[in-house]
Amino acid sequence: MDEQANRKMSAILSADVKGYSRLMSVDEEETVKAINDCREIIAGCVNDHRGRVVDSPGDNVLAEFVSTVEAVKCAVKIQEDIKIRNADLPESRRMEFRIGVNLGDVIEEKGRIYGNGVNIAARLEGLAKAGGICISGTAFDQVKGKLSIGYQFTGKQTVKNIPDPIRVYKLLTAPEDAGKIIGENKPEKWRWAQVAAVMSALIVGTFFISNIYFSPPPINSASVDKMAFPLPDKPSIVVLPFDNMSNDPKEDYFSDGITEQIITTLSRYPRLFVIARQSAFRYKGKPVKIKQVAEDLGVQYVLRGGVQKSGDKVRITAQLIDAISGSYIWSARYDKEIKDLFALQDEISINVMNGMSAVLTEGEQANLWTNKVANLKSLEKHYRAQGFFCLHTKENYEKARPLFEEAIAIDPDFVWPYVYLGYLHNTSGFRGWSKDRAESFQPAFDLVQKALAVDESHDGAHSLLATLYLMRRQYDKALSEAERAVALNPNGSDAYMLLGLILGCSGRWEESVPYGEKSLRLSPFPGAAPFKNLGLVYFMTGRYNEAVTTFKKALNVSPDLLIGHVYLAACYISMGQKDEADSAVKKALKINPKFSIEPYAKQLPFKNEADVNRVLSALRKAGFPDET
Repeated sequence: MDEQANRKMSAILSADVKGYSRLMSVDEEETVKAINDCREIIAGCVNDHRGRVVDSPGDNVLAEFVSTVEAVKCAVKIQEDIKIRNADLPESRRMEFRIGVNLGDVIEEKGRIYGNGVNIAARLEGLAKAGGICISGTAFDQVKGKLSIGYQFTGKQTVKNIPDPIRVYKLLTAPEDAGKIIGENKPEKWRWAQVAAVMSALIVGTFFISNIYFSPPPINSASVDKMAFPLPDKPSIVVLPFDNMSNDPKEDYFSDGITEQIITTLSRYPRLFVIARQSAFRYKGKPVKIKQVAEDLGVQYVLRGGVQKSGDKVRITAQLIDAISGSYIWSARYDKEIKDLFALQDEISINVMNGMSAVLTEGEQANLWTNKVANLKSLEKHYRAQGFFCLHTKENYEKARPLFEEAIAIDPDFVWPYVYLGYLHNTSGFRGWSKDRAESFQPAFDLVQKALAVDESHDGAHSLLATLYLMRRQYDKALSEAERAVALNPNGSDAYMLLGLILGCSGRWEESVPYGEKSLRLSPFPGAAPFKNLGLVYFMTGRYNEAVTTFKKALNVSPDLLIGHVYLAACYISMGQKDEADSAVKKALKINPKFSIEPYAKQLPFKNEADVNRVLSALRKAGFPDET
């Protein structure tokens, strides 16, 4: 090596453009001009903070600073200035940088720098989202308490070509986050003492946890750039359906019930992003590649496991995986009696949150620990009924109903069967599976009142009550209940969709759009109903192209969905595409030759007559008959 080479400690800033290859493929000249403009902005910021630009190949910029504080301040200023530059540009032409900052040992030779200190900065850059900044633990130790920004500890990350995991902190630059340190890393001795205390409090018996009970296979890392959706700015996870490890396939209901309970528990914490059950269960019974799952759903973490039930005992195995780094955060095996199942599910949830560095407040922990432990027989009846219910057919509803009723009779203080049975009655009435719709809606209303008497904080009960109020045209009450459901379950995809629908039916269609879109982000692969509801919102706000796309997604899930074809016709005729409208009308009337406008008008739960008339006018123009 050249005799001028020397080692030193430096603060390193590494930045690159997300989606640079896509921008180049669209317009090379404009992209080159844009990257040169951004280089000037970055060089100015680096100079202002007493640093130097070491290299800037392609879309990457590498800079070195004597002061870590100045390096972090520079990173924040770069993102602020780039954001200002992007403000007047269409989204497709914006340059969005990811930045990583590390303090570490580097080798300098002829003005260039090398070594792990540089490599770690580059890996941190890869962990940052577009417009975001990630810093290492060594950098955090230098800047903590010195800047008016916040930090979120995202865990120890295993990154490519770096032998040891690195502490990673995401910068929180919003004014209200100044001074916050979320999920601050604790010394390992303290952390394990805390986990041990939690275990002792929750589980007494034959439970044990081990990180070495098996040798897990290697996992290919997921690519953030290949994700179908932007990675959320909080710990994000999908809970895959736990495998039924028993010899009897009829025991699937039990492993499915445990999976759903863990999803529900995690969903109630606002500092997490949790994929909804329906999208998670699309992977049930299929060979799963963690990389693909994470990229399909746009999440960092994947929880998977298995359940083996034998008599009154249960064994649950679980693995929490960081899909981006391709590493196992923890793996565990739990042996318990079924009567302790709820406490066990809570313990798994706590371990998951701890593994993702999502810190619980004392109040949240208290709420977790007050889960009602149901009678074992009631729980099994409920899980069996839930398995039938989730198939959403008339025949399976008929199988589920007596099981829910038996679960309630066995344990009247178990809230879940009340809620599910209420939904069963409501859906049966709505789909015409009962002789008289009123005969179904009143039992649903009675059941939800009983559910809330048992547990006033059950988000599903509030969602059901909101639905029933909407059908009664009691819009203010419906809105209040829907808002309560979202507050109780900030990851409830159905709750967001319902809140958006109620806002729209109340005449506030524009306000409803983000709630419908949030619902589909939480459940990217739902049933037909969420697509249908968002399609309606798009139609009522004049977003006809988006409405057509969304109704087609609904029809991909359920090709014979009558209302999907009806509103496709309304969208097409509103866009002046008569041939497409005629085709949609024919398909709708083939599904239901008796469909007509006037009877449908009576079903629309719209507060404003103008909204009703808008729909009816489009249907008449499309060619649907007024009456049959």
